Amino acid sequence: MLKNLYLYLVAGLSLLVLHSVAAQEMSPEEVVQKQLEAYNNRDIDGFMSVIDQKITMYDFSSGEITLQGYEACKKVYQALFEASPNLHSQILTRTVFENKVIDHEYITGRKGSTTPIELVLIYEVNNEKIIKMTVIRKQK
Repeated sequence: MLKNLYLYLVAGLSLLVLHSVAAQEMSPEEVVQKQLEAYNNRDIDGFMSVIDQKITMYDFSSGEITLQGYEACKKVYQALFEASPNLHSQILTRTVFENKVIDHEYITGRKGSTTPIELVLIYEVNNEKIIKMTVIRKQK
């Protein structure tokens, strides 16, 4: 009888551990990494899976909103992916600070261009979704 009780407890604890692991949220860094991988694969569904319905994108220099809302974001990135068969972003540096992820990116193949661009993107993540992106463009 003790053996059966022991097996029952072990099975119950195993289920509890599996449930806890499955319920774990992605960290802000994991969310941004998932977005980057989808970007590099030009996978709009994967990309949008971590974008909040109320996403807002800002230009750092002017502080102006450059894009707002899920549908607007999907439209812009779908068009970018379609126009950029060789699109690839390489992370030069990444800093994680609480729910902010700051990536210095080196992007090639954007809209068929052979000229690479560098950007710094500041992502703000809440509840496994990117809610805000601020873009710093390299001055020419």
